[in-house]
Amino acid sequence: MAGPTTMTVRISGALSNFVATNVGRDGAYENVSEYIRDLIRRDKERAEQDAFDRLKAELILAFSAPEASYMPLTAADVIGRNRA
Repeated sequence: MAGPTTMTVRISGALSNFVATNVGRDGAYENVSEYIRDLIRRDKERAEQDAFDRLKAELILAFSAPEASYMPLTAADVIGRNRA
């Protein structure tokens, strides 16, 4: 696991105003760092969910295929195919 990283991000205008409304006494977050960490966590969760959904769709497609379309393969067949 990597150690802490310090990043500097400059925002202005409407984005800066939007962040300001979400931080501080009236906002949902105590400080900008807390807000950014939460945004990153949510984006990570979204990316993981997207990957899961793609895998799930592939599995649904595979399991809905007619059994006659399946080919018997040995472990050696799979290994050889993946090396090619």
